[in-house]
Amino acid sequence: MFVVISVLILIVCLFLALIVLVQNSKGGGLAANFQSQSQIMGVRKTADFLEKASWGLAVALLVLCLAASAFMPSRNLGVNTGTELNPNAVKTTMPAPAPAPNQAPAPIQ
Repeated sequence: MFVVISVLILIVCLFLALIVLVQNSKGGGLAANFQSQSQIMGVRKTADFLEKASWGLAVALLVLCLAASAFMPSRNLGVNTGTELNPNAVKTTMPAPAPAPNQAPAPIQ
């Protein structure tokens, strides 16, 4: 499921980038080609559609990112930090040091 959501995120990002590039900027942008007054989709209608499309894609991107974080796999991907608890691991401990033979304590000077 995570892979499917990741692919959808990439597709939405590509569409969002294209929509933003097509929008009318201060210099005219690519939407400047649609400025004819006799067309059904004039500049104003195109700008409304592009604005709604960019908002819709932004919301879709947000929702997909939240869904991806919910479906993210939680397994360890080969990184060994040494802090994982492994119930099947053999417990290895150092034996306690042997007590020293009875020696007379050193005199305090």
